[in-house]
Amino acid sequence: MMSDDMLSQDEIDALLRGTSEPEEETKDTSSDLIVEEYLSSMEQDALGEIGNISFGSSATALSTLLNQKVEITTPAVSIIDRNKLTEEFPHPYVAIEVEYTEGFSGTNLLVIKQSDASIIADLMLGGDGTNPEDHMGEIQLSAVQEAMNQMMGSAATSMSTVFSKKVDISPPTIDLLNVQQGEGTDAIPKQSLLVKISFRLKIGSLIDSSIMQLLQLEFAKDLVHELMNPAPAASPEEFSPPEAPIQEETPTAHAPEIHERQNEMAYAGAAVNHQQPTGPQHFGGYGGTQQANVQPAMFSNFDASPVQSHEPKNLDMLMDIPLHVTVELGRTNKSVKDILELTSGSIIELDKLAGEPVDILVNSRLIAKGEVVVIDENFGVRITDIVSQSDRIKKLK
Repeated sequence: MMSDDMLSQDEIDALLRGTSEPEEETKDTSSDLIVEEYLSSMEQDALGEIGNISFGSSATALSTLLNQKVEITTPAVSIIDRNKLTEEFPHPYVAIEVEYTEGFSGTNLLVIKQSDASIIADLMLGGDGTNPEDHMGEIQLSAVQEAMNQMMGSAATSMSTVFSKKVDISPPTIDLLNVQQGEGTDAIPKQSLLVKISFRLKIGSLIDSSIMQLLQLEFAKDLVHELMNPAPAASPEEFSPPEAPIQEETPTAHAPEIHERQNEMAYAGAAVNHQQPTGPQHFGGYGGTQQANVQPAMFSNFDASPVQSHEPKNLDMLMDIPLHVTVELGRTNKSVKDILELTSGSIIELDKLAGEPVDILVNSRLIAKGEVVVIDENFGVRITDIVSQSDRIKKLK
């Protein structure tokens, strides 16, 4: 007979397993996807290295925009099942989709928490990030979209260097992502298996979270294949071959670093080969008795870089950001006593003369002067003069 104070064998087994519901826990654990079954360790290292290089430059661009120290580090590669997005993204997120228009064929989806996106939007709109808006409106989404556009533009430039070819992207599209409510899931690639590359995101003392990159599994493997088997960096007309040939190496886990070093050597070789000394040399194993032909250094013209500017596209992204326009009739200074004595019918004298042009301000900055007009039943202002840059500077002093 078993005492009530004694544990049964089932209870002992449950304690040894560390849970009171062993069968359910075992079921959840066995359903997790093992990344090694889909990506080798070399492929994982390569994807992490591509992300490190791309997001390293993206962090610099974002830091300039937000005027905050930005760190994007520690990539972690995993495989997720599209049917289990609720487990992967339990909170409201913001998804930014970018399509590669040149260099690659695929899409790149960035996912960040909605709370982090609100802080980024507040910083973009001139705030300090401590009191962001709880609701992501059109203005906030436009601000985050522009920040991500700058980030992905810098990432595309870095990938052009890594893969030795032009890489271009489409303007990013942004959407709110709430998987539990079925909101924004159309932006997620339709493939059943996706590669998730998670980075630690730190923005000053405001954000210490993560930013995730979702890629189709096939697209991720294509990136690794192109990195391990790069195409010729340039045609013979553009670059002369390096003086010392680069020995082909068998791809290893450090292949990204090897190919990056090869690209640097190729560019360096192109720069120095414009002026090659004639005749026998006495340097680096080239035997001879004649003196070297020393000439001024000649450098390549980097204006013809294969990476073209994204300024027109980036400027287009700013066109729909709303600005606050104010027409100022005049100003005056009053003491607290004068303000408290104001009643209905009181008259406040301004510093402007009758008929003098009024000031037109955009985001509290003087940009023009004009005269007040009446349009139907509404007031309006007709611009009579655009303020010069020197006058704007004087106005700020």
